[in-house]
Amino acid sequence: MIDTIENLDTLSPDEFDAKQVSETSRQLSALLSKKRKRKNVQVTIDGEDCRIPAAALRMLKDIMVQLSLGNGVTLIPVHAELTTQEAADLLNVSRPYLVKLLEEQKLPFRLVGSHRRVLFRDLMKFKRQQDERRLKVLEEMAAEAQDAGLGY
Repeated sequence: MIDTIENLDTLSPDEFDAKQVSETSRQLSALLSKKRKRKNVQVTIDGEDCRIPAAALRMLKDIMVQLSLGNGVTLIPVHAELTTQEAADLLNVSRPYLVKLLEEQKLPFRLVGSHRRVLFRDLMKFKRQQDERRLKVLEEMAAEAQDAGLGY
């Protein structure tokens, strides 16, 4: 079982043929759109039939899309614990700023000895909330600009 993200591998787009990855993502999209109501999809891999949950195929399609766009991909279990540096990197903030968020109890964490650990799931929940707040403020600013006649 993976407890931290330090042991995870990242798939790099240069490890794959971009054209093949792009074609595979299109094929998976088409397959998934036809099988929307099904929970499982039967596929043939090297001549062997295999039933794969549709949710897993959607995730595989998303991975293929990201690789075809030239983005590296790492799968992180939601229960994985992150160091403060890993959490800061994922939020694209400094480690001291992240520690401040932890100390202000804006983000849950636990202590392992004297080291803080943040659950990946908690970090992503915090990020979604921050993104929603940011979007709301932008929408309010756009509405105010429109009302003031500053819009295009």
